[in-house]
Amino acid sequence: LPIRPPTPHPYYPARMTSVPTSGFGVSDNIREPQMSDKELEGALRRQSTGSTGPAHEVVPFGKPSFAEYLHWATLRRAVEASDTGMITHKGIAQLFKPEKGEKDEKDDCVVVREGSVDSAGDEDMAGMTESQIEYLNARRALRQAGWATVFYLITYVVSRHFFSLTADHRIPFLSCDILGPFNAPYAIMAVGIAPGVLLYVLFGTIAAITGAMLCRLFLRLDSVRYPIKTYGDLAGRVFGPWARHLCSILQSIQLVLNVGLIVLSTGQSLSQITKGQLCFSVCVVIWALVGMFLGQVRGLQNFGIIANASVYINLLIIFISMGFIAHSPPNYAAATSSYGIPQGPILVQTIVHQPLFAQVNGVFNMVFAYGGAMIFPEIMAEMRRPKDFIRGMAMAQALIFTVYLTYGVFVYAFQGQFTLAVAYQGVSKYAWQTVGNTLGLISSMIAAGLYGNIGLKVFYITIIEDLFHGPSMTSRKGRMIWAPLVVVYWGIAFVIGSAIPAVGALSGLVAAACIFQFTYTFPPAIMLGFDICVDAQAEDEPFLVAGIAPIRADSWKNVSRWRRGIFGGGRKRVALKFVNFLFLIAALATAGLGLWATGTDLAEAIQVGAASSFGCAAPV
Repeated sequence: LPIRPPTPHPYYPARMTSVPTSGFGVSDNIREPQMSDKELEGALRRQSTGSTGPAHEVVPFGKPSFAEYLHWATLRRAVEASDTGMITHKGIAQLFKPEKGEKDEKDDCVVVREGSVDSAGDEDMAGMTESQIEYLNARRALRQAGWATVFYLITYVVSRHFFSLTADHRIPFLSCDILGPFNAPYAIMAVGIAPGVLLYVLFGTIAAITGAMLCRLFLRLDSVRYPIKTYGDLAGRVFGPWARHLCSILQSIQLVLNVGLIVLSTGQSLSQITKGQLCFSVCVVIWALVGMFLGQVRGLQNFGIIANASVYINLLIIFISMGFIAHSPPNYAAATSSYGIPQGPILVQTIVHQPLFAQVNGVFNMVFAYGGAMIFPEIMAEMRRPKDFIRGMAMAQALIFTVYLTYGVFVYAFQGQFTLAVAYQGVSKYAWQTVGNTLGLISSMIAAGLYGNIGLKVFYITIIEDLFHGPSMTSRKGRMIWAPLVVVYWGIAFVIGSAIPAVGALSGLVAAACIFQFTYTFPPAIMLGFDICVDAQAEDEPFLVAGIAPIRADSWKNVSRWRRGIFGGGRKRVALKFVNFLFLIAALATAGLGLWATGTDLAEAIQVGAASSFGCAAPV
């Protein structure tokens, strides 16, 4: 078998190395990047302020082998396990108060038991220069979040504290659910109360399992020396750069579809407010123009306060819409425009009998409730003790499940087959309808501004900077590129919203194409690849010394390595790999079914509904 000789570690200067960047042996030629005092000062300043920088920026560490990722992650977890200090985490009380100075930071705090940062004697600093140690201390000092922060973030309570923690070229993501619980009644209407409740439980249980998978992968691969910053980093550690780029591109697609979905729903609200007197495509283009204006603001800190306000606006919409719906007949005219069904008695069914594609589309609207997996690695990257992520995630998912199911069943029980894809638009009284639509417009445009900003940054950093080595987003050339890019981005959102005038079908398509993959397909795939990589290196030289890459017994071009990776590790591990493989196949099959069903339902909705692509007739 071909034996690769030992190669110097990539973070030592003035040497060219060929080091595998992933467990499957994808390699790059890397020269050790040297950091000047000016560059180090800038890096530390970015760490403390949370500003962004280019994805290909010079950093003091190279790309190690898969074995080294595991080695430094193990040391990092040992340091965290011995961490017994305390930190204070600001609770929900901070959202009711204005910004404070440093003197007032201790007011209204909820104490969360966490670890303290002590760099003295850490083994994971071995073999590093003083400047590299200083850089890493600055990086890991930012990991201050506890499990309570995880709970707030997953449930879409986006606080100013989270923005202040963001560093490097990481992008602070928000919860992935655009419509909130307002599409839950539509999802239950598509299948009936009994299957709806069971499927929400099933999807929630599987989402908890995949969330635990992501947490385990993060704990095994993340270290302060080689941190996991995004979902794509997890995939890249196992499968190589192509997987990281795939995740980044899919994130960009999901975010632009989300913005298109928001533009469509706000266009519907404006159309209802004007009683259909304004052409529907004009209603959509108005909000696209508003988004183009908001998109020129690049700093997310400027959205911090209004993002907090958006949370309470959504809660207000939930409560008042439940009261309105309980005392108002369904919006029969809107249901006729959307579904082509005439006015008649309200039918609330335990099991709904309708075409398969319509039922599957409703099922994929449920996936929105568990769409936060895309941001899990970003949240864990901010935690002082990432193993506590499971606790915060479990509490957040339990709350999300309760709210979605309660609201969904309540609205469907009153409106039956006339339930709309945006529930608060199903009120028949114009005054009550206008209250919900006005609040919804405010909340939706805040969300659209945030998602548009984040989506553009993801696209710019991962595609323009990282893939095409373009100018930094903070440079003058970067600002010149950003302005027209905003116009193009929101132009695409307008095309999506006006060409697909069916909120329920479009949301199902977004879930099937993007959200489902991050929550249900990618975790078992990465977990399977990780286990194969771990077992395949059983006969390799163990990683012992920083700076010396371990000798591999064979490569992925040899059948022996694949045999060892798949069938090695004992019966339990082989069984676990087989289960993950079946999980992956089932997820891929479900995603394929979802794409077919949502595409078919989309065509049916356009054919049956009153609205047409780029037309003036409104879908509600």
